[in-house]
Amino acid sequence: MRLGREGESGPDLGHLTYCTNIHPGESWPEMAAALSAHVPAIKGAVSPGAPFGLGLRIAADAAATLGTAGARAELADLLAETDTYLFTINGFPFGAFHGKRVKENVYAPDWSTSERLAYTDGLADLLAAFLPEHVAMGSISTVPVTFRGWADAARLEAAVENLISHAALLIDIERERGRHIALALEPEPCCYLETIEETVRFFEDRLFVRSARRRLADRARMSMAGTEAALRRHLGVCYDVCHAAVEFEDAAGSLALLERAGITIPKLQLSSALRIAAIDGTAAAALKPFEEPVYLHQVVERTPDGLTRYLDLPDALASVHGAEGREWRVHFHVPVFLAELEAFSTTQDFLGQVIARHRDRPVSQHLEVETYTWDVLPPEYRTVDVGAAIARELNWVLGELRA
Repeated sequence: MRLGREGESGPDLGHLTYCTNIHPGESWPEMAAALSAHVPAIKGAVSPGAPFGLGLRIAADAAATLGTAGARAELADLLAETDTYLFTINGFPFGAFHGKRVKENVYAPDWSTSERLAYTDGLADLLAAFLPEHVAMGSISTVPVTFRGWADAARLEAAVENLISHAALLIDIERERGRHIALALEPEPCCYLETIEETVRFFEDRLFVRSARRRLADRARMSMAGTEAALRRHLGVCYDVCHAAVEFEDAAGSLALLERAGITIPKLQLSSALRIAAIDGTAAAALKPFEEPVYLHQVVERTPDGLTRYLDLPDALASVHGAEGREWRVHFHVPVFLAELEAFSTTQDFLGQVIARHRDRPVSQHLEVETYTWDVLPPEYRTVDVGAAIARELNWVLGELRA
């Protein structure tokens, strides 16, 4: 939904939505059925009198179908019938995302592959076709280049080449169709782009350098003079608040670091993680129900000497006796309206800091609540249906924005 506009009630706070990766569905028919089933009630509870923006997760299967005129007509009809509009796409998960093991496969294919490039090019073409005139920019969030365990020199070189190729396509889309699309790389624990500092270094050392800009100039048929501005306009960061909190980032400091580097945030994902102030046997036992087989739940532990990272929750739990008394943060997206759970808390306070910063000085034009782990939450935290939970999350964010 459209938030405040400049000159009406303060700064322009952009558009707020939720990410539909919370709904299972890899094919276009499954995706359409999920939207029809859930979106009307959510819109009615959050934005009954105004159009409601959508943040669509579109798997590669659905994206291929939506390349056809017939499926695009069906999507247009669905948007019209539900009084919704498309302004952002989650292009992070390529394949299956619910009901089976995802874990590190969520990063594959990564940006070193032609499959990731073609898939994201298709998403950009789709978004350009559906982005309303009243929305100045569309955004696509994507994997943070590659999984850290896969990163090597050849893979990184190929990834940069593909990112430059995609940027050239986005430049062509804006030049020929008048639609501004930005790709947003999403830092995540245990990935090649993990911290905001690492992310800034990647942009400055690999994307904004003269050699990369020369390749962009050739592919986009433009002069060198405009290449850096074009890269900054079309490539940026998806700042996932859960991920940043798990990494013990400083909320204001990390956002200021991106700002000083001139790196945009096309999408701000509003999300919350598990926080255990002092891990012990009781807290570890309470974490066991969150140990599930579908998603990676990276754990970051704060020690006197810095941060220790565990790839997944079972790895951390196996080391709990050596970590007693230390703070843990767990990459498990929990509903943003929860500040406390039975045995520990969440990083809602960190999220509140980011929202307050956005309220005073906007961080991004695209705000997206993302709690895709709803289906694997322990049952005691799923006391309402998913649509009611999403509406409650969105209304909680609206309350924080009005505070």
